[in-house]
Amino acid sequence: MFFHGTSRVNDRGHLEIGGVDVIDLAKEYGTPLYIYDVALIRERARAFKQTFEKHGVKAQVAYASKAFSTMAMVQLVEEEGLSLDVVSGGELYTALKAGFPPERIHFHGNNKSYEELEMALQHKIGCFVVDNFYELSLLEQLSKQHGVTTSILLRVTPGIEAHTHDYILTGQEDSKFGFDLNNGQADEAFEKALTSESFKVLGLHCHIGSQIFETTGFVLAAQKMFKKIGDWKEKFGFVPEVVNLGGGFGIRYTNEDDPIPASVYVEQIIAEVKKQVAELGIAMPEIWIEPGRSLVGDAGTTIYSIGSRKEVPNVRQYVAVDGGMSDNIRPALYEAKYEAVLANRVLDENEEVVSIAGKCCESGDMLIWDLPLPKAQAGDYLAVFCTGAYGYSMANNYNRIPRPAVVFVENGQAQLVVKRETYEDLVKLDVPLKAKVNK
Repeated sequence: MFFHGTSRVNDRGHLEIGGVDVIDLAKEYGTPLYIYDVALIRERARAFKQTFEKHGVKAQVAYASKAFSTMAMVQLVEEEGLSLDVVSGGELYTALKAGFPPERIHFHGNNKSYEELEMALQHKIGCFVVDNFYELSLLEQLSKQHGVTTSILLRVTPGIEAHTHDYILTGQEDSKFGFDLNNGQADEAFEKALTSESFKVLGLHCHIGSQIFETTGFVLAAQKMFKKIGDWKEKFGFVPEVVNLGGGFGIRYTNEDDPIPASVYVEQIIAEVKKQVAELGIAMPEIWIEPGRSLVGDAGTTIYSIGSRKEVPNVRQYVAVDGGMSDNIRPALYEAKYEAVLANRVLDENEEVVSIAGKCCESGDMLIWDLPLPKAQAGDYLAVFCTGAYGYSMANNYNRIPRPAVVFVENGQAQLVVKRETYEDLVKLDVPLKAKVNK
C-alpha cells in the first residue's frame, strides 16, 4: 500500500491520516480537500536540521515556501526552527502576517520589484539572494535611501544539469536565473557588490533543479562554486560566510521514484564543502539549503468526490472527480504522475483500470492515467497522495472553480488552516460595468 507518514487504514476500511478519518474530514469540509500530515512535515524538517547538528556544522535550513505558503505553514516552520525562503511580496507578506522572524527570511526571485525590495528592507529581512544586475543596482539605490548595509548572496548558475524534468531545470547555463559562472557575469557582479558600501556579500547561492535523486549534482555545483571562491580569495581576499546549495531534493510520487534520505544529501554536501574549504585553507562557511517539496510534498493528500463515468469501448474507462487542474495543475503542466486509492474502500480488491479526469473544460485535465481501482461509483472518495507541494500554491480559478480548503491533522486533531473559497469570493474583486445613462 502506497502510504506515507501517519497514513493508515482504520477499522472502518477508511484512509486515516494523523489519527483522523479522511472521510469525516471530507464530509465536514467538502471536497476537493487538501489534508496535511503535520507529524510528517516535522519529521522531514528535523531530518535536515539534525544531520547538520550531528556533524557540528553551522547551517540554516530554509523552507522554500513557494512549495506551499500559508500562515499556518509558516508558523509550523517557525516552530521547527527553520528559516524561510520567499520569492514574492505575497509570500513575504504572508510570512510577516504569520509573525515569522524577519531576520530568518531570505528573499529570492529573478524580477523583484521596487515595491517588493522596499517592503523587505523596511522589515529588515535577513538576506537578499541577488539574481541580476538590475536588482543589484536597484537594491543598492534603496539601501542608500534607507541608510543600511544589506546582506546579500549572489545567485550563480554553475552550468550543472540535474537529472530532472526540463521545465524545472534552473542550474544550467541557459537559465533565466542568476549570474553565469563561466562567462564573466558572476565576476562582474561580485566586484560591483564587493566595492559597494551598501552591501555585505555573505557568499554564493545556486539551485540546480528539482526532484533530484542523487548527490552528484550538488557535489559538482559545490566544486564549481568553490573554484570561483578560490579565484576571488586570491584576487580580493574574499572568504564567504555562507554557501547556499539550494534545494531540489526528490520525493516519492510513485513506485517509479527512488528518493534518498535527507541525511544522505546533507552529509554529501557537508563532506564536499569541508573538502573544498580545506583545499583553499579558509574558514568553514555556514551551509544553507532550501528544501521545499521534500518537506511538504508527501505530507499532502488531496481528497476528491467521484462523479461521472464514461466508457470508450475497448479503449478506456474515464472516472471524473470534482477537482482537477484547478487544484493540481502539475499533471497538465509537467506530466506529473501520482498514486491514489478509494479513501472510503481502501481494502477492496481492484477490479478495473481507469483514468481519472478532472472537471475542468479542458481535454488535458487528466490527473492520473491507468489507475487500478475497485469499481468506483459516484459518491466514493478518491485520495491522491503526495500533493502537498505545488498543489495549493499553484491552484487557480479556471472555469470559476473555487479553490479547496486546507486542513492540518496531527495526533487525532484536525485544524482548518485555509477556508474553502465561495462563489462570493470569486466575484468580490470584480467591478461591474457602469450603468448606461439614458439621454
